[in-house]
Amino acid sequence: MMTKERSITEQTSMPENLRDECRVLPDFCSMRMVFVLVLLGEILAILLALTGEGGMGERLDRLALDSLFIQWVMLGSAAGLCALRRVLERIPEAWAMALAWGWTLLVTLAVSGAALWLSPDPEGDFGLRPLHFLLRNLLFAGIISALALRHLYVRHHWRRRVESEARAHLQALQARIRPHFLFNCMNTIASLIPIRPQEAEQAVEDLSALFRASLADLDRRITLRQELDLCRQYLRIEALRLGPRLRMEWDTDDLPDDLLLPPLTLQPLLENAVYHGIEPLPEGGVIELSGRTTPEGVEIRIRNPLPAAGDPRHEGNRLALENVRERLAACFGPRAGVSAEQTADGGFRVVVTLPHGGEDDR
Repeated sequence: MMTKERSITEQTSMPENLRDECRVLPDFCSMRMVFVLVLLGEILAILLALTGEGGMGERLDRLALDSLFIQWVMLGSAAGLCALRRVLERIPEAWAMALAWGWTLLVTLAVSGAALWLSPDPEGDFGLRPLHFLLRNLLFAGIISALALRHLYVRHHWRRRVESEARAHLQALQARIRPHFLFNCMNTIASLIPIRPQEAEQAVEDLSALFRASLADLDRRITLRQELDLCRQYLRIEALRLGPRLRMEWDTDDLPDDLLLPPLTLQPLLENAVYHGIEPLPEGGVIELSGRTTPEGVEIRIRNPLPAAGDPRHEGNRLALENVRERLAACFGPRAGVSAEQTADGGFRVVVTLPHGGEDDR
């Protein structure tokens, strides 16, 4: 039993997300970043041409030269930072920023030197003496790259702060356990110990598995099969207390066992169904759990009966739904969701939609 519980929490984490949190500089090897640099370089060249003196022909010539020069600096800097990516990820932030800034100045100096060497008349082509040309380019490159690195630094720490707050909120949502369930479970176990010790021991193991899953790392995923095992363990505990009043119908053959999802995604919804649907009814009822695979993802449905509309528990039904909805939104973005509706026969149905494979999309 302990081996099974351990397997639920020891799942593959998402190292790519963790690396992203520690990376101040973007990935200069990606085509998207190269495109952004080329676009920014052209915008800068156009601005320089528009602010220059002379007629339209001179400005177009200036635009061509500035574009060529700036693109060489941009692409050369990106190529070097791409090659140094592994080094930049391992050293402290301050050193990484300083190295990136220094490399940009070095590339600017090299491109400026090449431009002077290739030009037959540097002063005529660039309007400056060679030394002034070098100093001007280094000054511009130093200021612009420093501002860009400062922006990346502030953006990186802002993003980490937002993610930290989101993780703290997600952890609070995941750790929320209804006190009534814990008290009922403890009372049930205490009453079983003298008369049915084996069932009491099984209940303790099931409760341990639920608590272990609730304390799992937020960056981990479990399979749908493991989540359904947790649901069965929870329902075994409730069945000891409710007896034949709690009946369950499973229709999960069409669901993929290896679908990844956050721990305790479905269990709180079943707990909701028991607390708001089965407990208030003297005769109990049937909870139905079914699912199907659609082109958009996987759809899981949970249906339970409802007591009279005046039951005070009915208003608390939204808490678990919002809990699961916020967790799925934090993990998968808009591709996952939770919807709820009252059925025509007076029951209550919750539909959970998950993306294929359970890939992160935050």
